Amino acid sequence: MSEPLLDIAEVAERAGVTPSALRFYERRALISPAGRRGLRRTYRADVLERLTFIACAQNAGFTIAEIARFLVSTPDDSQIRTRMAEKARELEENIQRLNRMRASLEHASTCMHELLVECPAFRAALARPRTGDSALADLPATDAESAA
Repeated sequence: MSEPLLDIAEVAERAGVTPSALRFYERRALISPAGRRGLRRTYRADVLERLTFIACAQNAGFTIAEIARFLVSTPDDSQIRTRMAEKARELEENIQRLNRMRASLEHASTCMHELLVECPAFRAALARPRTGDSALADLPATDAESAA
């Protein structure tokens, strides 16, 4: 028994993309339809997994061309492996930057200083070099902690 096919509207809804995005991905050879039901494209259910990968890769900053290449790459494709390693380093830098931002926002949300930017704990964290872990990660959660 063959697996049930999903029409383009159902795939678009379940994947959170527009039908035009699906057609664009087809033109770029990122996905392919299983056939047609009348005038509507149909897809196998596994296209949803591929669309999840495409969205994740786009969110990570990969271009459509890079995603297309990745989808057909083999273990001996050193160029794509190098690009993945570069992107992993970029993502790590972004994670560290976002962790610093989260820590500063968490502190600022409870800080009672007249001007938040004059908080001694906040200023001290900014003065620390930004190597390794977040410079703001050890900010006290409240001013009571900074007075202790």
